[in-house]
Amino acid sequence: MIFITLEHISAHVSFSLTFVVTLIYWGTLVYKSEELSNSGGKGMIVTCICITGVLVTRSLYSGHLPLSNLYESFMFLSWTSSMIHIVIEVRGQDAWWLGAITAPSAMLTHGFATLGLPDKMQQSAMLVPALQSHWLMMHVSMILLSYATLLCGSLSSIAFLVITSQINQKIFINVKNSFFFNKNGNSHDQEKKELKHTFGLSFINYRKWLFTNQLDQLSYRAIGLGFSLLTIGILSGAVWANEAWGSYWSWDPKETWALITWIIFAIYLHTRINRGWKGEKPAIVASLGFILVWTCYLGVDLLGIGLHSYGWLI
Repeated sequence: MIFITLEHISAHVSFSLTFVVTLIYWGTLVYKSEELSNSGGKGMIVTCICITGVLVTRSLYSGHLPLSNLYESFMFLSWTSSMIHIVIEVRGQDAWWLGAITAPSAMLTHGFATLGLPDKMQQSAMLVPALQSHWLMMHVSMILLSYATLLCGSLSSIAFLVITSQINQKIFINVKNSFFFNKNGNSHDQEKKELKHTFGLSFINYRKWLFTNQLDQLSYRAIGLGFSLLTIGILSGAVWANEAWGSYWSWDPKETWALITWIIFAIYLHTRINRGWKGEKPAIVASLGFILVWTCYLGVDLLGIGLHSYGWLI
């Protein structure tokens, strides 16, 4: 009973912290402040500790790893998002904007687990025979870690596309206006004002270009790591499936969508490594991968299809 109470307290505190940290990091996008960024970083550390407390206490009173149902997997996903943020910050990379991606991810997954799922689905239960295996930690943890890193990389690509489209639109409007004013014969003072305005926009666009370049690199590295973890997760799942069901691959809906997701991110990495593509084209592929990850992870489960489904809607 004490462990359950501690779990509930830790869950509510950690959700409140993720909400506050999200507001802080969104504030840094509007007003860049080192104090705000440092506060957000400390908040993410405390959040990670609280979510760790939720997972540890749940494993203590349930007697197994907290990876057996949809609630536990979402909490693990939220924990992973906060860990990704902490690891990147510890490595000393200048990514003050990172929290605007990782903090909302942790908040939304945590919120869905604690507020979106019915109480019955949040309760811990005995493991079914098929899950009573040493492969539970290997397979499920690898899959969830891959989901978190792939989602982080995909969100970075989506942010890259949004900011790049804004830069291109501003450059087009600026060039169009400059052509219009020159055509109508501006005075020398007006031309100087236009030149100054153009220089200011160019400086801002240069800073945004540096920002988008960081987003592109983060996306590439995160997806590269997530793809490796997804590969390990699929292979370990195949071995576990052979032990539990007597077949390495049965074209279960979850397995099929996992394969489709793997192929899409393989295409992304192929275009980056072998084709040398950068920027918008691979970012579009990664954005498609964002949809596929959620379809594989949540869509199949909620529809109650196949052997991997937790079931909810039907």
